[in-house]
Amino acid sequence: MSWWQQLRQKKLARFGAAILITFYVLVIGADFVAPYAPCDTETINTGACQPQVNGALLPPTQIYWNNDDGQWIGPHVYPTTLEPIDWRNKESKAWQTGIRDLQVDRTQPSPLRLFVKGWDYQFLQLKLPLPTQFSWSDPKIDQVTVFPGFAFNRHLFGTTGPGYLNVLGTDDQARDQLSRLLFGGRISLSIGLVGVAISLPLGMLVGGISGYFGGWVDAILMRFAEVLMTIPGLYLLVALAAILPPGLSSSERFLLIVLITSFVGWAGLARVIRGQVLSIKEQEFIQAAKVMGAKPLYIITRHVLPQTATYVIISATLAIPSFIVAESVLSLIGLGIEQPDPSWGNLLSLSTNASILILQPWLVWPPAVLIILTVLSFNLLGDTLRDVLDPRGSL
Repeated sequence: MSWWQQLRQKKLARFGAAILITFYVLVIGADFVAPYAPCDTETINTGACQPQVNGALLPPTQIYWNNDDGQWIGPHVYPTTLEPIDWRNKESKAWQTGIRDLQVDRTQPSPLRLFVKGWDYQFLQLKLPLPTQFSWSDPKIDQVTVFPGFAFNRHLFGTTGPGYLNVLGTDDQARDQLSRLLFGGRISLSIGLVGVAISLPLGMLVGGISGYFGGWVDAILMRFAEVLMTIPGLYLLVALAAILPPGLSSSERFLLIVLITSFVGWAGLARVIRGQVLSIKEQEFIQAAKVMGAKPLYIITRHVLPQTATYVIISATLAIPSFIVAESVLSLIGLGIEQPDPSWGNLLSLSTNASILILQPWLVWPPAVLIILTVLSFNLLGDTLRDVLDPRGSL
C-alpha cells in the first residue's frame, strides 16, 4: 500500500487537510467571497473602503424572512445601528453596563442575493513584497505584481439595499469582521509557507555541509546553530521586531517578520540533517560519486540531501504552525502587521480591551478559533505524515 493510500485512510489527516484546503481556498478567493472591502491600506487608497455610517461594534446581523406584516419576502436584513449613549441619563442601561440596544429601520428591507455587484478588484491577482533597497535604517520594499489577475466586480453574497450583512459583526471602526478575517488570512496563512520555504533550504544546506565535511567546518556551523537554539525564540522575535525602523508598511513588516522567523527556525533542522548526512555519506553510492570525480557541493545537493526528503516533508508540515503563531503573537502585541491592514494576529489584539472582550466577544473568538484550527490541522497532518512516511519515528 502506497503512502498516499495510507494517508487517505487516516481520518484525522483527512480532517486536517480538509480544513486547510478550505481555509486556503477562501483566502485566495477573498476578493470574491468577502462581501465588503477589508479597509486596508490598498482599499483605502483606491476608495473601495466604505465602512457603514454609525455601524461600529454591531453584533452579527440578524436575517429576517417575513416583513412587519408577516408576509414572506425571502431572506433580507434591515439597516441597523446602535442607540446613542445619553450621558445625562445615569439610570440608562448603556451608562451602567455599556450595553446599547439595536435600532433597526424596518422601513428599508434589503434582500440578500448571490453574486451581487461590489467594488472592483483583480480576481486571483498575485503580489509579492520584494526588497528594492537593502538598508536597515531605510529599507525599500515594493509590491511586485506576479500575476495581474482578472478584472471583476461580483461577490459571492451581499445585499441589494441600504442594509449591511455583517455575518460576524463589525469592529470599532465599523468594518466588516468577516471580510477582514478573510483578507487577514492571506498574511497569516502565507507567512508559514514563505517562512518554511526560506528556513528549510537554509537548514538543509547548512546541515548537509556540516555533516559531509565534518572537522572544523562542522564545529563552527554547529556551534553557531546551538547558539541560536539557546536563544528563546519569542524574546528574540520581540527584540528584533521592536527595533524595526518606524514608518514601515505592512508589506515591509511582513517580509521582515518572515526573515526574522526564518533566521531563528533553521538551526534545529540543520542539526537533524547533519546527523542523517553523517550516516548517508558512508554509503556505497556516495563513494562511487566521489570516485567518478563529482564535486562535494554536487554530491550534497544531488545525492545526500534528497535522501533526507522524508524528514524534510514532515518537518515542514510541523514547522508551519510555529511561523503562524509567531506572526500572531507579534501582531497581537503591536509589533507585527499594523492597522488598518488585517491579520489574524492584530484582529486578536482586540482581546486586550476588556470591554470588547466582555461586550463584543464575536470580535475575539473568530480569529482565535481560526488560529487554533489552523495550527491543529497542520499538526494532525504532520503527525500522520510522520507515521506514514517514517514508521520508525513513531516507535
